[in-house]
Amino acid sequence: MTRSGARHWLLHDVKNRGVTAWLLGGLFTAFYLALYFTDWLTLVARGIGLDNKWTLYGALYTLAVTAGGAYVIRKYRHNRYQVVRTLVVIFVQATFAFSIPHLLKFFQQPEYYFSYFWPLKMDYLTPSYIFSLPLPFVLYSFLGAVLLAPLLAVLFGKRWYCSWVCGCGGLANTFGEPWRHLSDRSSLAWRIEKVTIHTVLGVSLLLTALLFVSWGAGKSHPELARFTAGFQSFYALVVSSLLAGVVGVGLYPIGGTRIWCRFFCPMAALLGLVQKFGRYRIRVKENMCISCGLCSKYCEMGIDVRSYAQANQSFTRASCVGCGLCAEVCPRGVLRLENARAVDPQEAMLVQIQGAPAARPLI
Repeated sequence: MTRSGARHWLLHDVKNRGVTAWLLGGLFTAFYLALYFTDWLTLVARGIGLDNKWTLYGALYTLAVTAGGAYVIRKYRHNRYQVVRTLVVIFVQATFAFSIPHLLKFFQQPEYYFSYFWPLKMDYLTPSYIFSLPLPFVLYSFLGAVLLAPLLAVLFGKRWYCSWVCGCGGLANTFGEPWRHLSDRSSLAWRIEKVTIHTVLGVSLLLTALLFVSWGAGKSHPELARFTAGFQSFYALVVSSLLAGVVGVGLYPIGGTRIWCRFFCPMAALLGLVQKFGRYRIRVKENMCISCGLCSKYCEMGIDVRSYAQANQSFTRASCVGCGLCAEVCPRGVLRLENARAVDPQEAMLVQIQGAPAARPLI
C-alpha cells in the first residue's frame, strides 16, 4: 500500500510501471536512439570540452553506476556480499571500463577495455582489428575469451563476470536497482529466453568464424569479404545497438533491468552453459521455505526461485547471475550461494557420519 504524499506516489509509480515509468522509459529510449543514430550528443560533448560523444557517454555511464552503487550500498549495508560486490562493480567501471582506456588513448596507445571479452565485445576476436593491436592486447583478448572467462565460470559460476565485472550487469545492479522486480517470471518468457539468447550466441559464433575465414582468404574472395562486412554491420546495428542499448537499458522501467542479459547477451549465454557443469549452485535448506515468494519477486533474471525452495531442491540455472538478492530478501535464510563440487553419495554419507559437511561453501 502506497503511503500518502506526492513523493511516495511518484516513487511507487516510477517503480511499478506507472505513467512516470513509461515516460522515463521513453526518455531512456530516446537517449539511446540519439546516441547511436544522431550526432546531437557529439555537439554536446564538444560543447563541454570532450572529444566525442562516446567519452561523454562513458562519463555519464560511470556516474550512473557510481551513484546507483552508493544507493545500493546504503540499502544493503548490512549484507557484506552486496557491499563488496557493489564496490567491485564501481571500481571496475571507473578504472578498467573508463579511466584506463582514456589514459591509453592519451598516451597514444589503442583504446582498449580490459573489462570486456568476446563474444560480448565482438571486436576482440575480429582479426582485422585485434591483430592491429600490440601483442599483450592480442594475448589478453584470446586468453581472456577462451581460457580465463570459461575457467572462472567453472569455478565461480557466471556471477564472477555478470554481477561483478561486466558494465551491463553493473548498470543493472546499481542504477537499475529500483526496477529489478519487474522481470517477467512467466514460463512463456523462460521459453522465449532459451531460444533468443542461444540464437544470438549462435549468430555471434558464425560471424566470428566468417571473420576469420574472410581474413584468411584475403583479397582472393571479394564476395565473401563483402558479405561478411555486411553481416558484421547488421550484427552491430541489431545486437550491439538496438538490443544492448535501446532495448536493454531503455526499457529498464518497464521490463526490468536484465532484458539484454537474460534474452540476448551472447557472453551470458556462453558462461551460462559453462555454469551448468561447474561448481556454482544455490543451496536450499530443506523444509524451511514458507512460500512468501520474495525470492522470485526480486530475481532480476525472472527465475522462479520459490519453486525450488518449496521442493527442497538445490539448483543451478544457466541464467542465474549470482546477484544474491534471493538470499538477501529471504526472511528465513533458506537460500545460500555456493561454489561446491559434486560429492558421491557414498562419500557424502561417510563424511556426514564423521560429523563434517559434505561440501564446503565457498562464497
